[in-house]
Amino acid sequence: MAKIRLCLLGAALLASAALMLSVVPALAAPQTSAPKKTTTSSKGRKRAKARPRPQKAPTADRIREIQTALKREGALNREPTGKWDAATVEAMKKFQGDHGFNPTGKIDALSLEKLGLGSETAGKGSPAPPVSSVQPNSDPRR
Repeated sequence: MAKIRLCLLGAALLASAALMLSVVPALAAPQTSAPKKTTTSSKGRKRAKARPRPQKAPTADRIREIQTALKREGALNREPTGKWDAATVEAMKKFQGDHGFNPTGKIDALSLEKLGLGSETAGKGSPAPPVSSVQPNSDPRR
């Protein structure tokens, strides 16, 4: 009789565990990191997709160049040092605010362009595809 009770108790525990795992799928399998995306080469071998490279910090020379432009614009009141310090952040915020930009103090494409240090297309978005001058054929007989 004791064996039957133990079997019934075990079956009830297994059933409740199975029910719990079906209700909460996160408990059913351990969490793993996201799988790497792969592509297949022409020879059928899988290789990992290249991830975009993070933006690199500007060099001291580039910072000095930005500081020189900020000084020329009257936003920075000291000599360029090549270090992105609190005075440079405040100068960038002042420059950005004076020109109608969001004064974050961070280096962005529009601020660099306004300082004369960026490209003409910076911050403009991706180019739009050209509009075709050829009209689609609307005559169904052709």
